[in-house]
Amino acid sequence: MAHDEELRDHDRGLSHDLPTLLSRRRALTLFGGAGLAAALAGCGITGTSDSSGANGSPSASSAAITASAGTEIPEETGGPYPADGSNGVNVLTESGIVRSDITKSFGSASGVARGVPLTVRLKVLDTSNGSGGLAGAAVYLWHCDIDGKYSLYSEGVTEENYLRGVQEAGSDGSVTFTSIYPAAYSGRWPHIHFEVYPSIEAATTASGKLRTSQLALPEEANKLVYATDGYSRSVQNMARTSLDTDNVFSDGYSLQLATVTGTVADGMTATLNVPV
Repeated sequence: MAHDEELRDHDRGLSHDLPTLLSRRRALTLFGGAGLAAALAGCGITGTSDSSGANGSPSASSAAITASAGTEIPEETGGPYPADGSNGVNVLTESGIVRSDITKSFGSASGVARGVPLTVRLKVLDTSNGSGGLAGAAVYLWHCDIDGKYSLYSEGVTEENYLRGVQEAGSDGSVTFTSIYPAAYSGRWPHIHFEVYPSIEAATTASGKLRTSQLALPEEANKLVYATDGYSRSVQNMARTSLDTDNVFSDGYSLQLATVTGTVADGMTATLNVPV
């Protein structure tokens, strides 16, 4: 299945786009023009790219964006490869999906995703309760591999289920996944998909979903990773788009742009707060 199908999924007309746009506009209203710029600057975010440090490593911002009460991360499409039962296969009901390390396939599959190591740390925040950590929530996270392919869907990896997993949030709302850095494929900025559920039971029965969204990876970190072996096509693909032209992030990404730290040699870490 070609990745341009995901692009068509984002072009289903005003009835599909309006709820997302309204959600984003509410977030922008809370910040307000100059206030938004100041908030982003305070978080180390300066538009579509970051400034490289002297050592060539991504410069760490003080933290991922802290949500204001009532500010929710935008609702986004899960794309054509969610494997949550909404488009074909449902991996959420399979034994083994609850795991932190998603680099390997589970069950009868045995594939291992290769690439630069990436730790993904999300913190689910409850906007209805002062944006404190949402303890006991569950996050289903998935993304493409080093070749831009999605397990269970893309040619050559339909029998694999790697780079998919569910984690239960701790007392502070945090979840951590061990993965690899995803590729940039044609038409999309580098990203990671996730869904938030009220509990592990809800996630593993694919019911009661609270939010579907996407995490954007910053340009500086992408460039460092894509300069390594195996990511050559990502360099070309990323050059053809930007956060401002991406079909998902073009209408605002301040709450979705992760902080990425670390090195290619030791592994990268992506951090993001997820207010729901």
